[in-house]
Parts: sequence; C-alpha cells; structure tokens
Amino acid sequence: MISKSCLDLLNLISFDDFVALSRIPRVMTVRGVISEFENDVGEQDKDSSVAARERRIIVANQLPIRASRDDETGKWSFRYDDDSLVLQLKDGFSPDTEVVYIGSLNAEVDVSDQDDVSAVLFDRFRCVPTFLSADVHKKYYHGFCKHYLWPLFHYMLPLTPSHGARFDRAEWQAYVAANKVFADKVMEVINPDEDYVWIQDYHLMVLPSFLRKRFHRIKLGFFLHSPFPTSEIYRTLPVRDEILKSLLNCDLIGFHTFDYARHFLSCCSRMLGLNYESKRGYIGLDYYGRTVSIKIQPVGIHMVQLQSVLSMEETAVKVKELKERFDGKFVILGVDDMDLFKGISFKFLAMGNLLEQNPNLRGKVVLVQITNPARSSGKDVQDVENEINQIADEINTKFGKPGYDPIVNVKGPVSTQDKVPYYTIADCCVVNCVRDGMNLVPYKYTVSRQSSPVLDKFLGTADDEKESVIIVSEFIGCSPSLSGAIRVNPWNVDAVADAMSSAIRMSGWDKQMRHEKHYKYISSHDVAYWARSFDQDLERSCREHLFKRCWGVGLGFGFRIVALGPEFRKIGTHQIVNAYKTTNSRLILLDYDGTVMSQASVDKTPTSLVISILNDLCSDPRNVVFIVSGRGKDSLSQWFSPCEKLGISAEHGYFTRWTRDSQWETSLLTTDFDWKKIAEPVMELYTETTDGSFIEHKETAMVWHHQDSDPHFGTCQAKELLDHLENVLANEPVMVKKGQQIVEVKPQCVSKGMVVQKLISTMESSGKSPDFVLCIGDDRSDEDMFETIERSAAKLSLPAIKEVFACTVGQKPSMARYYLDDTSEVINLLQGLADAAAHRKSHYHHESEEESL
Repeated sequence: MISKSCLDLLNLISFDDFVALSRIPRVMTVRGVISEFENDVGEQDKDSSVAARERRIIVANQLPIRASRDDETGKWSFRYDDDSLVLQLKDGFSPDTEVVYIGSLNAEVDVSDQDDVSAVLFDRFRCVPTFLSADVHKKYYHGFCKHYLWPLFHYMLPLTPSHGARFDRAEWQAYVAANKVFADKVMEVINPDEDYVWIQDYHLMVLPSFLRKRFHRIKLGFFLHSPFPTSEIYRTLPVRDEILKSLLNCDLIGFHTFDYARHFLSCCSRMLGLNYESKRGYIGLDYYGRTVSIKIQPVGIHMVQLQSVLSMEETAVKVKELKERFDGKFVILGVDDMDLFKGISFKFLAMGNLLEQNPNLRGKVVLVQITNPARSSGKDVQDVENEINQIADEINTKFGKPGYDPIVNVKGPVSTQDKVPYYTIADCCVVNCVRDGMNLVPYKYTVSRQSSPVLDKFLGTADDEKESVIIVSEFIGCSPSLSGAIRVNPWNVDAVADAMSSAIRMSGWDKQMRHEKHYKYISSHDVAYWARSFDQDLERSCREHLFKRCWGVGLGFGFRIVALGPEFRKIGTHQIVNAYKTTNSRLILLDYDGTVMSQASVDKTPTSLVISILNDLCSDPRNVVFIVSGRGKDSLSQWFSPCEKLGISAEHGYFTRWTRDSQWETSLLTTDFDWKKIAEPVMELYTETTDGSFIEHKETAMVWHHQDSDPHFGTCQAKELLDHLENVLANEPVMVKKGQQIVEVKPQCVSKGMVVQKLISTMESSGKSPDFVLCIGDDRSDEDMFETIERSAAKLSLPAIKEVFACTVGQKPSMARYYLDDTSEVINLLQGLADAAAHRKSHYHHESEEESL
C-alpha cells in the first residue's frame, strides 16, 4: 500500500542495489536461467558475442505477447501478437539488431509462477514482463491512464463528477509506482553505454526521469501515440510540470503530427519558459545544456502482414461470401473501438440523415460497423454502447425491411484476418472520430482495396483500376497524410451525410486517382519506415553525449541533467579569489539586468548589499570596476550615486564615465539620430497590436519590450518587428538586434565589446595594464564582451593579462568559459572578492602601523 504522504516516489528511489549491475545476470529469475556465473567458458564467449550486438529496448505498457493458461494442467503457453505495433516496428531495425521488449502481460499470473514465466518469456521471446499488483494496476491503468489522462489528452475536461473522472492523488501515486516497476526492469537488462531505449505512449510518461536519474548518458527516446492537447487543456493537469520535466529527460520525443508537437512545445514555453529552435530541418529544445529533439512522423501499417492475409485462400472465400451477401449494395465500412471519442453515434446519425434525404438509396446502401471491445470498463463506456445500439435500432426500424438492415453492427473482437475481407469489399470507409491520435483504419482499408494477385485470380477481377473512397475526420492524426480523402467535421452530422452521398455519386476515375495517391504514400511509409526513421534520429540526437560533461541536479521530478562542454565549467569562488589575491591591476566588468539584478525583480533599484559590495571593490586602488549596461545613463547614475568610484558604461557603451564625479564621454561615432523618426512609428504600431508591450526611449537607442505580453504572440511579433525594422532602416547607420524579450535599435559600432577594448586600452596607456579581468553578463549583448576578451587573448594582443574570467549567468551556449547559475551566485562571488579585498586592505594597514612603530 502506497503511503499517502509519498507525493513523489522518485525521491524514495535507492539505486544501491544496482552498483554491481555489470556483474549480475541480465535477467534475474529462477535458478539456472541465464546465469553468467554458472556457464562454462564456451557459453560465456557466446554471451559476450550476443552482448556485442546492437540492441534496442522497447518499453510499452503491454508486451507483444498473447498468453493463455490451460485450466487442467496449469501450464502457460505464449505466442507473439502479430497485430502488436511494438512487435511490428522491429522490421525497421537491421536483422542483426537484438530487440528486447519490456511491458505487462495481458493476463494475471500468480506470484508463484512469475519467475518461471519471466524465464520462458526472456529465453523464447526476449520479453521481460512487469508484474503489477492488482490494486496498482487498477489505479494506474484503469484509473489514471484510461479514465483521467486519456480523456484529458482527447480534450475532455472533467467539469462535473458525472462528466469524466477528476484527478485522484492515489491514482497518480499508482501511476508513478507502476513507472518505477518498469524502470527497475529496464535497469536489469540495459547496457547503458550501448543500448537504445524507446518508450511507447502516455502510460509511461514519467519513466524517463527514473532512467535518466540512474544513467546520466542513457540513450532515450519516447513516442506519444495519442494526441497532445493544447496548453489551455494541458495546464489543467495538477501534475503538468512533473510530466513535462520527465519527458524532457529524453533525447528524442516523437509525435504523429505537427499540431501535437506544436502543442507540446507551447506547453514547454508557457509553463517552463523554454523556447525551441529549428536547425536544418530538426526541431530542438535546449534544456540545461542538452538538446531535446522533436520528431514528427506518423506511424504506418505492417504491409507484409496485410499482403500475407490478402494472399490467403481463406480470405478469398470470405470475400466472396461478403460480396454475395451485399450484392447490389454500396457498402460503407466503419471499424472502431468501443470508445467515447470514436464518433460512432455521429456516424449512425449521418447514415440516418442520408436515407432520410435520399429515399432512392434505401435498400441500396449499407453501413457495416465493426466494433471492437473497449480497452477499459466504466459507466462512460456503457453509456456510449447503449446510445449506439439505440440509434442503430431506430434507423434499422425506420428504414429497414425484410432482408435489409441499413446498419449492420459486427461486434468484436474481430481479428485482422477477419477484418481484411470487410475492407476489401467496402466501397467507402468512414473514420468519424471526434479526436484520435493516429488511427490506421484508412491505411489498412486502402491496402486491402489494392487486393492481391491471389485474390484477383480467385474472384476473377482485374488487377488494375483499383478504387477506394475515404471519409475522414479533421481531428485525427492520419488526416494530413490522406490528401485525397473527403475531410469532414464529425460534429456536423449533415456534412458527414453529404460526404457519404458524394462518395456514392463519385465517378470511377475519381475513385481510382484518390486510391492511387493514397496507396503510393501508405506503401512507402509503412511501420518499418517509421521505426527506422525514429531510430536514426535517436542515434543522431545522442551523438553529443560523448562530447559533454553531465551531472544530475534537482529532486523528484525536478531532476534533470546538466550537460556542458568540456571547457565550459562553473566558476568557483575559491578559484577566482586565489587569482584575485595574486594580481595587482584588476578590471571588473558587470552587466546589470540579469547579472547583479534579477530579471524577475519589479523594483530595479540595486539593493543595499549590492551597493556595499561595489563600494568595497572600488575602495581597493588596484581595482577598476564598471557597470556595463544597455540601460540609459540617467537611471544608472541615480541608482549608483552612492558609489563614488564606480565606473558606468551606459547604452551599450555609447556613454562612459570613470567615476561618479567625472564627465560622461561619448563614442563620437554619430550624432545623427534622425533614424528615430522612422523607427518610432513602426514600434508604436507593434505596441498597439501587442498587449503588454512597451517602448523604452534612450538617448541613442530605442527598445521594444514584450516580456509582459503573451509568450508566443510576443515572440512572433518580435520576429516580425525585427524584419520590419531591418527593411525600413536598411540605409541608416544603425543595427537592429533581438535580445531577451526585446528588439533594440542602436547606432552601428556601439557594443559592449567596444567598451572592453576602450577600457583596457585606456588602462594600458596610463601604465596600469590589467593582469586580472573578470567579466560577467547574461544575454546576447554581453557575448560581445566575452568574444572580445577571448579573441584578444587568442591573438596574444593582451600579453599582460595573467588571469581572464569571462562568465555568463545561466547554463547555456556562450562564448564565455565559465558560468554561474543565477544572480544570487553572482552576488556571492562578488562578496567573496570584496571580503578578500577588505582582508588584504586590513593586512596592509596592520603592516604599515608596525613599520611606523
């Protein structure tokens, strides 16, 4: 029983039992099963050769195994489930790749039999079963997965207790506990340096955190087979951040359509503040130095399986029977699970409308509906089934007659072998889901309509001029790939009825062209193509593992890996204080916003602690301390008026003064600001149309801020404004740059990099060449400073500088060699330097007193 106080099981994991992982058998089951210690030398050599093969570990809620138990003998028998997608995707890997499956059995196995069953499944099928207790399985699968997550991901919110299940903390804990069991099984078999792990679907969305916490460089992919809802729906999930952060522990995340991927990226942006970039056709999220790649690739069907069924004589016999049964009728086919979101009732209502509006079609058109059993039970499923049966009975009673029922309801389960004959004889296929992840029914229908030489010969039909018509909902994943289908809004029953009428009236040539287009795509984008494409992208996404240093930070589902380049490291106070003490001419350059002042702070006035630290640093005659900011000189002068010896470089270096009482110096590059008359109206236009944005006027620059606007809309508007300003200011002596939630226009050749050059040059000319440079900043404008320092040092143009520390705030790609996590760490570092300065000053003062005595 899970403790109620255990809100996050991830914090309770202990991995001490896995320290000797490389020394234990790959599967720990009953005695004598795959024991590497008991094998002789020959067997060990054999096992080593197997281990050297490439291996993919496929983790899914259910194993691709059908299990049955003999009631008399109590013995178990197992066979592969040929209809299982996780089994079919194996075709996308090379023949010498070993595939290991981890998941649950669709059968209850006594605890006493579990070890024996595990041994058999691994030896014969390379399957590792996860056994969940009945209570955990009920809450995990039937509770959290099917009654909460499934409806939510299909846009159904539990607004009332009778309208869907609401979030239940106990079910969430069971979900986490079940994912932990799956993680333990992965850890038993994985070679983390070589194996690739591919997790399937929404049942296991927190599994990545468990695996990444144990193996920092694990090669990890995830594919979501359901829709991913918009951020407005997803953000209602009480554990939204936990799931998002766990998924971001993957290297590659796959979706069927761009819409699903876009919704996921939107959630990452709005809830976690992460932005994505598209580079050379690949979409990636930077997450603490790791690039999480996004894959958009709809799954396909198993062509070989369908073609094999089509070539069977039993199929031909069944097809002939169905043709005779529905002779002279236009057959419309529907194949769905008994599910709330399949739109079966809407389909039946559309059939009723068709017959109501077209009396001449009565007796000439029939809707055959194959309904597979629901994957879960509950009142909602029973209500849907009752509604479907009621509508079908009403239509059959109203429009039927002896020997003719307008709706033929075939209740399952119906195997693939039995469905194919229905696909083959159907003139039209209708997939009317109100929301679905992918749905492969139209694909299977198209391939079945292509028929086979064996079937054509048996039925005496021509092997060319194949025809098919598909009516597909706009709200399912396969819709974008079926360009020749009739797309409908399933909620518009009249429109669906009109589509059925159009399919009946459609010419043979039109049907042939649509079929040819669909078959060409479906046959070339099968399940093997999908698996191969995902596998190749997973390999590409994991290549950077070898070139970065990784360590884990954070607790619970806030755990993540920080991945940094080998030369990019966190600066230590002890390290820089030691360098500080051994030097005598120091230059300290500090950005303001985001460096010594938090970006989230509303009051931008420096704190008394910051003023005190700066005054301590400035009091040492060996130090030259500057605030280098993009802000205007008036506000900076006012804020830092207590700092007499502090230098300020304002507006990215256009204005500079060395102390509080010195005069402001300008770059003298330009005094013509007529360009503002062009830029200001453009910025005002975008300010009016972007709620929350505003314009900051500086003496030499103009800045458009959008940090308070909608994240997506503000970013989109910023891109448009950037392009607009670059066009209208193309002939002006200015540059337009995009920063952190800003777009800025400023004079050319004015940058923080120029400030660095100017300050160092001035110090050299006065005979005080710096032997210590510390430069700290947080955004793109500060990269100019870092680049100038690094480039100059590389050219040996700064030979007098003994110690150089270019430091960015935040772990991100940068020209700096060092980083600090946030402004608090910057303050702590400066405090350490100030304390060192004060100690040294006290030491020198004490020595002077002794000399005078």
